[in-house]
Amino acid sequence: MTTLTPASKSITPTTTGPRAAGPTAAQPAVGEPTGAARKGVRTALGPDPREGDGRYPVAWLRITAPRGATPTATSKCLCGRDRSAVGHRRVLDLIDDHTAHRDTCPLRTPQEGRAAA
Repeated sequence: MTTLTPASKSITPTTTGPRAAGPTAAQPAVGEPTGAARKGVRTALGPDPREGDGRYPVAWLRITAPRGATPTATSKCLCGRDRSAVGHRRVLDLIDDHTAHRDTCPLRTPQEGRAAA
């Protein structure tokens, strides 16, 4: 018995090996701005507004004191310091400790120049 293929189906011939791809035709550019790129944008020539002045945050002090609840505070620094406090007196002590850490933090005061001075 023979199997008949319907007339509407086509059989794709199989290849015996790889073949090189032919060159493609140049595609028209879609969605190009007309005139904007040629004229340029004045703001593109100015300084980058995201650039800072060289300063960046090193230490953070977060205080949470909801009305009628016990206050909490967290002091974190990029040097690895991570402290927290719960209660009025301890939060006030942590605020003082965080302020004092500014003078002793190795990231804020380089240690190389201290020996020379």
